[in-house]
Amino acid sequence: MSMAIGQPARAQTDRIFFTGMAVASAITVLVGFAPSYFLRSAELPVLRPLYQLHGALFSTWILLLITQTSLVAARRTDIHRRLGVVVAGVAALVFLVGVTVSIETLRRNGGPIPDPRVFLSIPLGDIIVFGALVTTAIVLRKDSETHKRLILLATISLLTAAVARFFIYTGIAGNGPSGVVWFFAGTDAFVLALALYDYASRGRVHPATIWGGAAVVLFKPALLAFAFTPPWLAFADTLR
Repeated sequence: MSMAIGQPARAQTDRIFFTGMAVASAITVLVGFAPSYFLRSAELPVLRPLYQLHGALFSTWILLLITQTSLVAARRTDIHRRLGVVVAGVAALVFLVGVTVSIETLRRNGGPIPDPRVFLSIPLGDIIVFGALVTTAIVLRKDSETHKRLILLATISLLTAAVARFFIYTGIAGNGPSGVVWFFAGTDAFVLALALYDYASRGRVHPATIWGGAAVVLFKPALLAFAFTPPWLAFADTLR
């Protein structure tokens, strides 16, 4: 049975929860990308400028998420709204550079799946969901309950790469199709946390969590399944 709480107490728990989720996302990114980006060994080849830009933008997005949730927690929604213009601009850059990096990875035959054309669907799926959810969140920014959930879910969509790297270098999962299940499951755990929080605090799961979460949980594996078909492979070949 759910234990829905009253409005004043719920506002306080929302501030704690969403700030905590932002911090958890940052920790996930830091741990996942520490060996290849944040604490990259001098023995490794220097990252190409495109990948340096990608990492800087991704890190900036995570820092902005923490900043924005912290401003709301501190009841400084006035600054939060003014900073929203910067957030929208960074989101656009994250999307554009994310698509570019996905195509560049295809062209250099990168990725943990033997066929890079199939692997292309994973980073593209991440960034497509991110772009769709952020755009919807901006359009619905006056509905704060929907807005903050969609921004969080958009960020969760980007965590798959960090989760995958953590699972690979810790040996929890390997490359290949079986490892991908772990990568998606690790990301989906964040969606589940939001759904459980909604139910515990409201007695129901918020609609934005349902359809936004479905985009994260269902769209990306569906796109991966489609990536094995001739139409997708032909599409990927045109990008090479």
